[in-house]
Amino acid sequence: MVAKREYGAEQPFSAGPLMLRLPFVHYRLEYQDFIQGMILCCVPLGITAAMTKVLGIPIEIAVLMVVINNFLYLLHTTFGDPSVCGWITAGIPLYISYLVGYAEGPERIKALIALQILVGFIFVFLGLSGIVKKVITHFPISMRAGIILGAGLSALNRIFDPKQPYVSKMPISFGIAAFLSFIILFSRRGMEYREKHGWLKWVASYGIAPGFVAGYVAGLITGEIAPPTGVFDQLLISMPAGEMLQNFSIVGLGFPSAAMWISAISLGIVAYVLAFGDIIVLESLIAEADAARKDEKIPYRSVRNHVITGIRNIGEGAFTPFLPLCGPQWTAGQAVVLNRYKFSTPEEEPSYWGGATSFFWGMSIAMLFHPIVQIIMPAISIGFGLTLLIQGYLCSYIALAMCKTNLQRGIAGIMAASLITSNYIELWNSPFWSGPTVALILGTILFFSLEYYPEKNNKEQEG
Repeated sequence: MVAKREYGAEQPFSAGPLMLRLPFVHYRLEYQDFIQGMILCCVPLGITAAMTKVLGIPIEIAVLMVVINNFLYLLHTTFGDPSVCGWITAGIPLYISYLVGYAEGPERIKALIALQILVGFIFVFLGLSGIVKKVITHFPISMRAGIILGAGLSALNRIFDPKQPYVSKMPISFGIAAFLSFIILFSRRGMEYREKHGWLKWVASYGIAPGFVAGYVAGLITGEIAPPTGVFDQLLISMPAGEMLQNFSIVGLGFPSAAMWISAISLGIVAYVLAFGDIIVLESLIAEADAARKDEKIPYRSVRNHVITGIRNIGEGAFTPFLPLCGPQWTAGQAVVLNRYKFSTPEEEPSYWGGATSFFWGMSIAMLFHPIVQIIMPAISIGFGLTLLIQGYLCSYIALAMCKTNLQRGIAGIMAASLITSNYIELWNSPFWSGPTVALILGTILFFSLEYYPEKNNKEQEG
């Protein structure tokens, strides 16, 4: 019997401050989100190409690292953090540029170990010290909007970049997948049709999965996607854990040198700055869900999110160093889960935690099976592209809605423009002085010189 809650309260949990929630005890598994997760396993698998090329990791070990990373996502929803988490995606080009400065092999792996563990300690320190809570509370709206808008435009820039495969190499299949996904997720007319037609509501409950399948089929027909091969070669994926620990972790390689730790500091700070944008987006999305569903209160605590994210980075950095690092939120995945939750009745989806956790159970379990991985792999660009497109859409409207004045919109626009240059500009040959850092500095200068007016604020409060 799944635990019940009072109207408007938090979903029950156990283990006191740990807020432990277990399937079938504190929430039910939601098969729609489970299936969505299975199909979207193509997204995390997309990083394996970069891991094999940049780090020299064999594909079997790269897939195993992705699977381990995915199961660790469950730490968040299992211990009371509502985040549908992911990578610190925007920094991937920066991490690659940093790592290729080291010799390929053990030295490069050690550099990644140092970077990821350092990022983990930054998260833990800022979370436990309470600094991040104060920063989020007092962070100016214009600068929040600038970070969120920058994240959205950065994602959209990749979609329409002719060097990327989404629009340039698969215009028909990706276009069909994107159109159907947007109709299901965001169309006002689509919402009306759902209420009139039960079959359409059932299809829409699977989120972007129907759009992905339609795009995949279109890609096979048009030749934009190659048919899967080796589907039935084996049942489960290979799990060379011993080789992974011996050749790609501190167990076999030892700790990085002091110079590696020191050189990773600036990029570690940049990685956190990028992740901070995801934290702000997460807070906004959870607030939207709370406003839409009055029957359940979804608690978001930045300290809990930071500590769990830090633990993931430290653990993975030591034993399964992961190129894209561990981030506090995956915007598109969060949107997919929240969208179904917001537009479901309490009877259709009793608790947010069921959908959020089922999503990752489905994704993680699917990647254990070789046939599923082989079937999904040819369409990884469609899955990854859909998540970027959804992120761009969500971040854009959230950022614009946050701004109340033209001054705020102007500051946000300049910050966004400087933030998306992170892939192109690096001042003084240092990754620290890339787009994210410049965006924060520019935003701070513009806020205090143009918008900040303490005397007026005090008079308004007195009045």
